[in-house]
Amino acid sequence: MKTNYHPDALELNKILKEKSNTIYNLLSEKGKAIYFPKHGIVKQGKEAKNAKFNGSIGMAMENNGIPICLSSIQNTVSLTPEEIVPYAPSYGIPSLRKKWKELLLEKNPTLGQSISLPLITNGLTHALNITGFLFMNPGDNIILSNIYWGNYNLIYKSFYNTEFITFNTFKNGFDTKSFEKTIRSGKEKQIILLNFPHNPTGYTITEKEAATLKQIILNRAEKGNKLVIIFDDAYFGLVYEKNIIKESFFSHLYNLHENVLSVKIDGATKEYYAWGFRVGFITYNSKAMDKEAYTALEHKTAGVIRASISSVNRISQSLLINTLNTNNYKKEMQENFNLLQSRYLKVKKVLKSQEKKYNDLFTPYPYNSGYFMCLKIKDSIDTELLRKKLLQKYNIGLIAEDHYLRIAFSSLTENDIPEVFENIYKACEELDI
Repeated sequence: MKTNYHPDALELNKILKEKSNTIYNLLSEKGKAIYFPKHGIVKQGKEAKNAKFNGSIGMAMENNGIPICLSSIQNTVSLTPEEIVPYAPSYGIPSLRKKWKELLLEKNPTLGQSISLPLITNGLTHALNITGFLFMNPGDNIILSNIYWGNYNLIYKSFYNTEFITFNTFKNGFDTKSFEKTIRSGKEKQIILLNFPHNPTGYTITEKEAATLKQIILNRAEKGNKLVIIFDDAYFGLVYEKNIIKESFFSHLYNLHENVLSVKIDGATKEYYAWGFRVGFITYNSKAMDKEAYTALEHKTAGVIRASISSVNRISQSLLINTLNTNNYKKEMQENFNLLQSRYLKVKKVLKSQEKKYNDLFTPYPYNSGYFMCLKIKDSIDTELLRKKLLQKYNIGLIAEDHYLRIAFSSLTENDIPEVFENIYKACEELDI
């Protein structure tokens, strides 16, 4: 086992050990070894920032000290050169980190103040990858639902050589009994990945299901299990029905137990309709951690960012913080929410009106939120052949998995929706044998 850690890593490890040995032991070997350098280029460049003659950082400057920025770039956006081209800190632009924490507390009113300051990542995929670096050793198990986003395979299995232990996703709603049975049979250290609104099915748990899951997790923590719980909140806020949780499940587990470390992954990608910005966030909470421990974990996280991409691009962060400081964006967000909700309701209406007809060939998985919904296709129909027939004969593009089709109603107009489902039915009829 590696013990020749860098002195900066040893210092961070010492803080985490003293504050909570549980949190320290949840770190992977890579997580224990990583650090953000206290010395070197970044620190020296920061110290030299206000020097009269600053030749410390690898940027080119105008004679007036402003970063050189091509006019053809600057003229395309209403930002200053300082907001466009300089390196951003590996932690992210401080004002955006602070603003995102304020928004987390605003959107999750039961969430307490004792959380880390969010760090800015290159989208949510990067943030999820960071959790693998910090907390996963080869052979570790990740507990997640048996219907899941396919990119988890690349992020966790391919990069970190983990194994997936899956529980049944649905049984009269979310299958909390299968979840409980699965985590009961797990190792002492458990990594749990939860995703609401769920990709691909578009399901968010009810208030009752959330309370049940919370109790199950608490029971495991009280019995001595050490839990890292990762919340993939890519579609946070897009919930269209009553009685389902409006806050992130992260806030439901706030300061749950000293043996629980919660990791919230979210960002501008889906929530703010800024897919190509690649601005994500990673935020921590544990009852076992105080401000000093959070800072230590933030330093380790920034070390992963520094070692992998150096920092997230400045211009996307600048565009996002400027947007979040405007007076109009919340109105625009509500308008977009209303548009997606109307498409969701149209899907629900169409499927309900044709239920008896369609159910012979496909049935919907539970859905109530997000961008997507899924149809469970009759076992006798090959979903890949169905996908190709829909594309080639009906000019409909959908995503096929082993037993279901994923439909992004977020990208369909209300007028398109009845025709899409009717043609899915026709294609299924043609392939049913």
